[in-house]
Amino acid sequence: MRWLLALMPILFAAVAAAAEWDVPNRPGAIAETLAQAEDGDVLRLRPGTYAETLVLDRPVVLDGQGHATIDGQGAGSVITVTGPGVTLRGLTVIGSGSGHEGIDSGIKLTKTARAPKILDNVLLGNLYGIDIHGARDARVAGNRIEGRLDARMNARGNGVYVWNAPGAVVEGNDIRFGRDGIFVNSSKRNIFRDNLFRDLRFAVHYMYADDSEVSGNVSIGNHLGYAVMFSTRVKVTDNVSVGDRDHGVMLNYANKGEISGNYVKGTKGKCAFLYNAHRNRFAGNWFEGCGIGIHFTAGSQDNRISGNAFVGNRTQVKYVSTKWVEWSEDGRGNYWSDFAGFDVDGDGIADAPYRPNDSMDHVLWTQPAAKLLMGSPAVQLVRWSQSAFPALLPGGVIDSHPVMKPARPEASQKVTNDG
Repeated sequence: MRWLLALMPILFAAVAAAAEWDVPNRPGAIAETLAQAEDGDVLRLRPGTYAETLVLDRPVVLDGQGHATIDGQGAGSVITVTGPGVTLRGLTVIGSGSGHEGIDSGIKLTKTARAPKILDNVLLGNLYGIDIHGARDARVAGNRIEGRLDARMNARGNGVYVWNAPGAVVEGNDIRFGRDGIFVNSSKRNIFRDNLFRDLRFAVHYMYADDSEVSGNVSIGNHLGYAVMFSTRVKVTDNVSVGDRDHGVMLNYANKGEISGNYVKGTKGKCAFLYNAHRNRFAGNWFEGCGIGIHFTAGSQDNRISGNAFVGNRTQVKYVSTKWVEWSEDGRGNYWSDFAGFDVDGDGIADAPYRPNDSMDHVLWTQPAAKLLMGSPAVQLVRWSQSAFPALLPGGVIDSHPVMKPARPEASQKVTNDG
């Protein structure tokens, strides 16, 4: 108690020292006020548009109060944060430059910007929305970011770009247009949570970013939902992907990850795609209405697949192998909507194993022209023989304990009527 009493005068002095500035709407007013402000001061902007580019090099709060716009007039980054403890809130930010080399952004957070907070802002039409470029422990929350539409998608900037920014948390943002919603490269210990992504190339795009979390996000109508590449120990949990074009979840050279509780529906391509990805755990996911439920290729091994629901996919599994791979754990497998199994003892587990692919599937994948023979008596005879005599099957996925009823993940409640 004594230490608290001793600390109180210091706390009161800090509060008393922080001043609030009423910034008028005239040219150069923000920069002039910043030159006079002390550490911890709050700058409240009056309504209107401020045609300025700003550099914030010490702890201040810049508050647009929801009615102030800062316009960079097409040159460089609009707001650059180089100092620690800066908070930006309630601003509308427009008018960045168009240079990818300098990563022209609405808001740029440099490596000396320790623990910045970017809260409840609107960023419109900038090349990059927010560039977290080396800033540790940044928090980007509650912002609306709309990128550009004036170039090919691959030539646009990202909504949030994270580079070498350990501890960055990006949550509760609404990100649309531009290239990728969040692109993270060469970073670690990042959290991307509860964001909404629409009309993008990738919702979340990982490259060389370990020990991170992608959770509770919603991806609607993007080319790809959640792409994890060249990364280890990434958790992709409780996300939604509805109507994404190519893949809902993709792992490319991604290892030791957890992919659980995700709801993927209506992808024209693949609900989930693994390329040379090893020792990952897939559990409690819902994969529905995709061209392929899950596709394994390029030697992806030692992945644990159980407790998932594969519902109404054109092809439930695509996996070519001469060995059997077990997709159940501790006597419990996955749900398969196309499996007409029986459960005589009523324990919720089918009495026979499920094998999603046969030798004709393998032939069709390697020789697409063979689809012309699909209706022939010879093909039907081969398929009947394999169903009657499983020993004839060539290997691949086997679920020895398929479940009779699917468990819908809580993430599905994030979307109403799928969008």
